[in-house]
Amino acid sequence: MLADRDPVVGAAEIESIFRREYGRAVSVLVRACGSIDMAEEVVQDAFTAALERWPASGLPSSPAAWIITTAKHRAIDRIRRDSTRDGRHQAADWTGAVSQPVDPVLEETAVEDERLRLIFTCCHPAIAPPSQVALTLRLLGGLATDEIARAFLVPEATMAQRLVRAKRKIAQAKIPYRVPSAAELPERLDAVLAVLYLIFNEGYAATSGPELVRPELCDEATRLTRILCSLMPDEPEVRGLLALMLLADSRRTARIDAHGRFVALADQDRSRWNHIQIAEGQAIVRACLQRNTPGPYQVQAAIQAVHSDAPTAVATDWRQVLALYDQLLVMTPTPVVAMNRAVALAEVAGSAAALDALAGLPLVGHQLFHAIRAELLIRAGRFVEAVGELDQAIGACTNDVDRDALELKRRELSVRVES
Repeated sequence: MLADRDPVVGAAEIESIFRREYGRAVSVLVRACGSIDMAEEVVQDAFTAALERWPASGLPSSPAAWIITTAKHRAIDRIRRDSTRDGRHQAADWTGAVSQPVDPVLEETAVEDERLRLIFTCCHPAIAPPSQVALTLRLLGGLATDEIARAFLVPEATMAQRLVRAKRKIAQAKIPYRVPSAAELPERLDAVLAVLYLIFNEGYAATSGPELVRPELCDEATRLTRILCSLMPDEPEVRGLLALMLLADSRRTARIDAHGRFVALADQDRSRWNHIQIAEGQAIVRACLQRNTPGPYQVQAAIQAVHSDAPTAVATDWRQVLALYDQLLVMTPTPVVAMNRAVALAEVAGSAAALDALAGLPLVGHQLFHAIRAELLIRAGRFVEAVGELDQAIGACTNDVDRDALELKRRELSVRVES
């Protein structure tokens, strides 16, 4: 019987596909539905259908095309059942094509433009900046509300309200779903760059789940940034962001060992870095330096370029890294930048100076803050205090790979304390 067969694809794999394809599907459905809420609902319906069918039937040849087509049919059904005809029927533009299977090659080409349209819709000036970023992370990145809340260091309920208000604003203000004109691009740029940066960061170091890296988000952010570069080829901060992504992501395969464990930068096998990405990123950084119009993304890219220049960890020019962080802190005087600067300061001036620099930063409860303090305390020989910091870091950690690494360090440190 069918029920007795082993599933061809399990729920975990379907969940992985959901996270990977959510933004792609929603970006297509938003314009077709004329409603963000409806687009999210029918995409969720499509994934529910996938959970019901794929374990028995197996994966379709193009999961993304299957999801988009199924979601479109669900939207048509909902619109037809809507006897009030409150405007969504007119907003939905199906052109009769939804009855045909989606060509995955054509769909992929079209989706690139749809995603960029959605980013600019979310980043309209009428929407508050924090909500711009949060909404795009939700719709393009497929992040859950609790994940976005952790990224912003706010309660989940607060973030949920931001998302509701942002979607309501788009509907009430009738914000157009399009890429703005050339004249409008500059005023929208900061928000769009912030969105792309945070999507990349969530891919580079996932806030939760069983994997440290979400490659699909890194790839998505990089791809969209390339498109933005083509729209604004003379904007150095766009190019700086692209370089930052390429250089950071070049270390992707070296950050996890064969057993799925986290590998710190100092311990990575640098032969496993993607040197094609490094060459492209460094070339962009050099071009940005020649323009001499520095901005935060360009400075961060320059920091990554210094790391990628070093053949070994001990060869890293930490004085240059520290000088760049000093420049970045002037441009963006945030606690997180100050925290990252302290890491470079430790390499130049020692752990005591770095601990002093961390003192008073409003980052209590932030996983990385406590992990960095623990490492500095270990270097200073203050093992008991380091154990306490590791306990706080573990308590704040929601990523399985990060937690495993922190717990291993704590066990090793406990042995030193007890001996």
